[in-house]
Amino acid sequence: MVSDELMLKIENVSKVYKLGEIGGTTLRDELQRLGAKIRKKEDPTKKIGAKNYNKGEKFKALDNISFEVKKGERIGIIGHNGAGKSTLLKLISRVTGPTEGKIYLNGRVASMLEVGTGFHPELTGRENIYMNGAILGMTKKEIDAKMEDIIEFSEVRQFIDTPVKRYSSGMYVKLAFSVAAHLDSEIMIMDEVLAVGDTQFQNKCISKMKSVSLQDNRTILYVSHNMNTIRQLCDRVIVLKRGKIIFDGDVEEGISFYYGKDTSEFPVEYNLSGMERPKNQHGKLLTISSFSFCNKKIAIFQKNEKIVFTISFKANQNIEKLRMYITFISSLGINVGTAQSQELIDCKSDSIHKLTVEFDSRGLRPDVYIMNPDLYCLNNEGNHYSLDRIFDNIVFKIVDDDLQEKKSLTWKNCDHGNVELETICLVNDIEVV
Repeated sequence: MVSDELMLKIENVSKVYKLGEIGGTTLRDELQRLGAKIRKKEDPTKKIGAKNYNKGEKFKALDNISFEVKKGERIGIIGHNGAGKSTLLKLISRVTGPTEGKIYLNGRVASMLEVGTGFHPELTGRENIYMNGAILGMTKKEIDAKMEDIIEFSEVRQFIDTPVKRYSSGMYVKLAFSVAAHLDSEIMIMDEVLAVGDTQFQNKCISKMKSVSLQDNRTILYVSHNMNTIRQLCDRVIVLKRGKIIFDGDVEEGISFYYGKDTSEFPVEYNLSGMERPKNQHGKLLTISSFSFCNKKIAIFQKNEKIVFTISFKANQNIEKLRMYITFISSLGINVGTAQSQELIDCKSDSIHKLTVEFDSRGLRPDVYIMNPDLYCLNNEGNHYSLDRIFDNIVFKIVDDDLQEKKSLTWKNCDHGNVELETICLVNDIEVV
């Protein structure tokens, strides 16, 4: 059993989903899928580029995890996309049940798993406050006592008697957070929802969560990709990777573990052939197999040092005018800059390429960074179409002895001088048939 000081106990919990089976969408979609299957036609509800799963194929979203949360703790749960963070919160909120293991709760849970969770679109903001309070077991008198505070904090007083289906996503978040923060619950669960709100309201929410945790001894579970808010709010971090807990402890150590894997070493070579792709189309027409920083034993660079790397990939069909786009993410989880090439090469089907690329790191202040390279082409409408992308894997560090502040990012293109966004210099291209 759970003691009074223990608010949550996760014991050997796993969650397995069956892919390609009936029962994953709406009744209408299921009937369309079933009819197509009987006629041996393609699934009419399948998204373009989506993978076909064999009947009975399984996906383990959580794999035998265990941890405990004490009263008043503020836990940050971080991990890359697909790590199992949202699945874990859904299990704790009892939206769904675990396949294996047990979850013990000691108190009422107020959760925001997505914008507008628990709100009925046809009801007004005020009516939804009453409904959420009733779900938590509060009386009308108790809700009335908190109503004014909820409305004032939410900053939507003018629209409180308007059906919430007419609210913007930001208004949804403001009201939903205000309800979760003010109604009586012992455990608050937040899943990346504050990213929708403006910066001022985010800071207001962080302060409120700190306040209710310290004054009311309320327990908070908070999922975010914004490491700055994790630092501000949390006193403990759990890092998930592919459904398993790989770190549980100090906030700074957890964030460093999340970004750098090992704070004492930044690897220079990455085997990316088995990496999970962000979206279904990634890795289909073109597959990135490896990445390496050149002439380095460890991926740490001086402030003005040019960064040179090679990226190897295989083209699975003919591709014209391949390009590269790179984003740089700081240790705070903020996108601090981008770099973009002109047309690099044309690729033939079944060809293997190794590109050596360099860029100027001026403007990147001393910090740990994630580099996300994206090989893409332009579609028929002239829009960016990503062929394969490395997401949240490649890490490097910039050091600076005198710690001088730098100006905003400026980049130099090898062929065209100083031009906006033309930042990547192709050193050479080796093609092996």
